[in-house]
Amino acid sequence: MANAHLDHHLALLAHLRSILVALGEAEQILDDSHANFLERYDELLAELPVDQENSQYLGQDLISQIFQRYPQIAHLVPRDLLWFFGGDCLHFMPDEEIEMYQQLEEHRFAALEDDEPFDWNQEKQLLALPPHSSKH
Repeated sequence: MANAHLDHHLALLAHLRSILVALGEAEQILDDSHANFLERYDELLAELPVDQENSQYLGQDLISQIFQRYPQIAHLVPRDLLWFFGGDCLHFMPDEEIEMYQQLEEHRFAALEDDEPFDWNQEKQLLALPPHSSKH
């Protein structure tokens, strides 16, 4: 189950990388540092499955840099990645969203402890429902 959680975030990182590549191909980047940024991003993609704990800081740094370097795509950064890397990334999330992700993590850990299946996306949708909606 832990691998499914990591795989979900690796897929989000890969999707975000395709957006970054497209940004460079559209020549919306004015300096040569974009290629260096993509190299560091690729390092993260390679290292994260091997050493998740030590990759956290690089992930925090790169995701935060996207907001600073590429504000035109900041709205395309998956919110799950902000939560996954935490640290400085949490500055880009409102308190209500952080609370929702905290509940989501509590549900995920409870499922892990009980050796039950856990669907991150489904649970996230349920938590995002307005309070008066029926949750099944």
